[in-house]
Amino acid sequence: MKKALSTVVVLLVILSLLVVLVPAYLIQPFASQTQSDLDVSYALRRASPPATLAALLVGLVCAFKLWRSTRGWVRKSLLAFAGLLLVGFAILARENHFEWMFHPLPQPGYVEAAKARHVQGGDMVLSIEIGGDARAYPVPLLAYHHLVNTTVGGEPVVATY
Repeated sequence: MKKALSTVVVLLVILSLLVVLVPAYLIQPFASQTQSDLDVSYALRRASPPATLAALLVGLVCAFKLWRSTRGWVRKSLLAFAGLLLVGFAILARENHFEWMFHPLPQPGYVEAAKARHVQGGDMVLSIEIGGDARAYPVPLLAYHHLVNTTVGGEPVVATY
């Protein structure tokens, strides 16, 4: 019985790990993505909150039953660690990990083109000019942040890529 319960706990930890991290692995900003990758990723994203909650509840019941009959601090520590992993994955499943990769710029700033050290000569930029006021936004930067809310020539502008 102990071996079966231990196996269930290990499998639940692995299942929780997979339903949380596989979508984050499949959605990569600069890697090509297939429609099936996107479908799997979004399906797992929808399924992960209830799946990890169920895994947490079943895993904790199994761990509790094992705890009472387990001797030794190493085995009890492993049970506690498995429980912490299940709690952690249940929390992560409720995070929008698609936004982890594409977080907004906390302090956007602008510099003159001659002072822009983070832009290489061959980098593509998205540029705009309104009323003699010009801006250029490096595409690699936009690829991670997707939006720039700014004002150009006194006009509010949202630049996106």
